[in-house]
Amino acid sequence: MIRRTIKILLVEDNPGDARLVMEMLRSEEGFRHELTHTATLQHAREHLSAVVPDVVLLDLSLPDGQNKNSAISLIESFNTVPVVILTGLDDASVGMESIQRGAQDYLIKGQTDGKLMVRVIQYSIERKLAEIEKERLISELQEMFKQVKTLRGLLPMCTRCKKIRDDSGEWVVLEEFIQENSNTDISHGICPDCAAGHH
Repeated sequence: MIRRTIKILLVEDNPGDARLVMEMLRSEEGFRHELTHTATLQHAREHLSAVVPDVVLLDLSLPDGQNKNSAISLIESFNTVPVVILTGLDDASVGMESIQRGAQDYLIKGQTDGKLMVRVIQYSIERKLAEIEKERLISELQEMFKQVKTLRGLLPMCTRCKKIRDDSGEWVVLEEFIQENSNTDISHGICPDCAAGHH
């Protein structure tokens, strides 16, 4: 689990709710954090454009974002930062929809304490890091597949010397053609038929 100081951006317009979140986080012994508080989505966007926190605690009912689509827009714009939704609605479907649209988790106001909040923050950061790593690996694999050259289609071959005509119309030795157009290295040997014919 995370042991370093965690940078948190709290986006909450209600001063009482913001103070409660700060007190809950301070009450958890050993949880090192730096918290920045902003009250609007616009200020949150400005902050995220300048500083990348470890996690965002995002209220769903802000003066400049009264619906979940506004929150989703923020999540999609800064998709490398884990977001935990704070909602006053005792409606799991709102939180679940936010998760389906990119949030890492949600907390219902009035139904959480410091311990739960810290656990959700830490797990959200870990999940987002794992998600980013997974996407990086998938991207690397896709790039590798793009770079793999495959032999496809009809290959003109000389019936006498067994050279191959490449895409530019040049006749090249078969083994050179294979090495240039695939990830294959050629090693040499003598097949049983040739060995028998030679001796």
